Amino acid sequence: MLEKAALILESFSPDGGAFRLTELSARTGLPKPTVHRLAVDLVRLGWLERSGPHYRLGPKLFELGSLVPYRLDLRETALPFLQDLFEATRETVHLGVREGLEVVYLERIHGHEAPALPSRIGGSLPLSCTAVGKVLLAFSGGELADELLSRPLPSLTPHSITDPARLRTALEKIRVSGLAYEEQESTPGVSCIAAPVFAGGVTAAALSVAVPRSRFSPAHLAPAVRTAALGLSRVLRGGTDRSSRPRVPSGG
Repeated sequence: MLEKAALILESFSPDGGAFRLTELSARTGLPKPTVHRLAVDLVRLGWLERSGPHYRLGPKLFELGSLVPYRLDLRETALPFLQDLFEATRETVHLGVREGLEVVYLERIHGHEAPALPSRIGGSLPLSCTAVGKVLLAFSGGELADELLSRPLPSLTPHSITDPARLRTALEKIRVSGLAYEEQESTPGVSCIAAPVFAGGVTAAALSVAVPRSRFSPAHLAPAVRTAALGLSRVLRGGTDRSSRPRVPSGG
């Protein structure tokens, strides 16, 4: 029954949309009576919430997710660097980690005039369609890249990379430069730049800045993103105190 309940919870899309029982049955492949019985229990537990005939993910899941120790510690440690990066660029900044073949966003800071983006805290997107995802993929070992490239690449916009050879070339460039770029690959009209965060010799996370394409300037944004990522990496390695983090250069 736990596996069936998990199927229901995992059938919800990243945008948090609501579904009827018939839709949940179709998405999970479970009989409608089974879905109804489990949905009643999940609503009672707070893992789902119901509004008329529709069901959506409940607030209890967010509470539980926020208590995951590693992610909670990482987010709290990264927050000062994200705030510095936002102050330096005045653009939307992200903290993301890899989960399978997707990037999961642990934090996002944005201003009042931020562009509409598909990223959201706790949400996930394909690794190959975002700068954060590509930098995580580039520094997570060749086996992961081979696994991703062995299957059809997802597409979020007409600009998403769907050619395996093109993505492999992009990953090689990322490993050399230490930066990943995204040009309207997850959202039309938006570009992004990301840098990896290391801890204990492995890639722990990535930081990024998302900017409307009309004012995307890698030469100005790259130093700020690099500085924030390097500063967070040093803290995660225990090399410095949070209060003595380096100043993130202005992206303006």
